[in-house]
Amino acid sequence: MLHDRVLVRQDRTEGERRSGGGILIPATAAVGKRLAWAEVVAIGQNVRTVEVGDRVLYDPEDRAEVEVRGVAYVLMRERDLHAVAAERLQGTDDSTGLYL
Repeated sequence: MLHDRVLVRQDRTEGERRSGGGILIPATAAVGKRLAWAEVVAIGQNVRTVEVGDRVLYDPEDRAEVEVRGVAYVLMRERDLHAVAAERLQGTDDSTGLYL
């Protein structure tokens, strides 16, 4: 990995999902702009805010997909991440483990 690049693996493939109330939403349903979660698998030497294993929130429309050894990943710049979820960030009682 070079510079400020982050390589992530998407949490799940696009398809049917359930709403909070248990309603099944088909993959073909039109949904507004939706951000997605992914797991960081590699980072460049200039990345400062995330580590391998963190979960990050990103915009799936602004992505560059790459396949490595038959596995699909998303390559992006660190500045394109919207949020980071990591257990290492939970230091105090009022901490959520998320930061933007």
